[in-house]
Amino acid sequence: MIISCWMDLVGVAFLCAKTRHKWYHFDHSRSRQQQQHKCTETQTGFQKQTTTQGSFSNMTSSSCCKISPIIPIFVSYLLVLSSSICLVHSSDTGKNLNATNQTTLRPEEELHKLKFIRAHLNKINKPAVKTIQSPDGDIIDCVETHLQPAFDHPKLKGQRPLDPPARPNGHNPSGMITEEFQLWSFSGESCPEGTIPIRRTTEQDVLRATSVRKFGRKKIRRVRRDTNSNGHEHAVGYVTGDQYYGAKASINVWAPRVVNQYEFSLSQMWVISGSFGDDLNTIEAGWQVSPELYGDNYPRFFTYWTTDAYQATGCYNLLCSGFVQTNNRIAIGAAISPTSSYNGGQFDISLLIWKDPKHGNWWLEFGSGVLVGYWPSFLFTHLTDHASMVQFGGEIVNSRPSGFHTSTQMGSGHFAGEGFGKASYFRNLQVVDWDNNLIPLSNLRVLADHPNCYDIQGGINRVWGNYFYYGGPGKNPRCP
Repeated sequence: MIISCWMDLVGVAFLCAKTRHKWYHFDHSRSRQQQQHKCTETQTGFQKQTTTQGSFSNMTSSSCCKISPIIPIFVSYLLVLSSSICLVHSSDTGKNLNATNQTTLRPEEELHKLKFIRAHLNKINKPAVKTIQSPDGDIIDCVETHLQPAFDHPKLKGQRPLDPPARPNGHNPSGMITEEFQLWSFSGESCPEGTIPIRRTTEQDVLRATSVRKFGRKKIRRVRRDTNSNGHEHAVGYVTGDQYYGAKASINVWAPRVVNQYEFSLSQMWVISGSFGDDLNTIEAGWQVSPELYGDNYPRFFTYWTTDAYQATGCYNLLCSGFVQTNNRIAIGAAISPTSSYNGGQFDISLLIWKDPKHGNWWLEFGSGVLVGYWPSFLFTHLTDHASMVQFGGEIVNSRPSGFHTSTQMGSGHFAGEGFGKASYFRNLQVVDWDNNLIPLSNLRVLADHPNCYDIQGGINRVWGNYFYYGGPGKNPRCP
């Protein structure tokens, strides 16, 4: 699960077309049903690059190698199998006395369940100094920084967020967000200094999970030697065999179709360490469409961590004590807008994860220098030192609806061979070395475990460095 263009416009890159020396980007307005795109002229003052689909037709020099046998083992371990919760009501009548008593007790049991859910919501939904209504229906609470869920952790109680660390050498961020990229911020409202925006969790969010305990967590998966039977399908690039202290990539954002609540589609990068047993440590960030977790089909910015192979530790976003957010402009778990369009404007986000050489915490940066927050080093075992693998790519869950392969899309829903403007991509892949230097990859390998459904093609050039296209439609004549 954890495996593996130009300038970023501070966290978001608009891939533009140049016509008569004017620059255009696609302005996206969203509704819950669809996105409509219109072309508007971009104001000057931003860095732009000229690229069209044809400009990247020569990206054919490959840096890809054959996969190692450890990857299918690892891939089979990871990520979530979406699930739902059903409150079962019997329609049978005239049963024996025991059944009658159970029916009588059922409302009492459900009341207890609701009380348990509300107690959990009171734990993770902190008091807000300001509340913002997002156009997509989300409620964003502005919570005082020192009251966020992370500070419920015994080792963080009474503390406040740390000061920013030294950035990796070779990275020159501007530290500003010049373009809105999340729907909630389109209202013109923002969270005041000293607070962070947190997406409010609802009862409906929790009820979609199999239990309160499993809400916001990835499902535990047993070790499998094959990747064909666990329902998870991948198209990924990765590096291994060295010591890694961080990773960076730019990912274009799409709104792939997910056919039911039991499935998801994501694109992310993982920083990992440990064996592929119960001690697996991961740090993860990217975008995902997850109807179970969020109740809709919007692509959303997310984070995740675990220190025991998804068994009892870790969670998405801020749904447990772990990740410490420091930024008041980005809501983890909130919908991303705009998104890329087929044969149209391309929109990507840049993510950097790296280990602070001084304190050992793992920091997350969005775009060009915008710090989101950090994972404290004490959360981990193996990642207190370094990572042993970095992975980038896409993943879906295939629940085989009606007995056939799912039509859930990965990335844009189109195969890698269609290239720029049509297929999804990761570009400018880099890692952080032992001396806190941001360096290009030297041994990128790629893997698609169901290439007739979702595939991947990698390469390298002077503009995008190491890159790959990936994705696919799922069910098709070659993928029944």
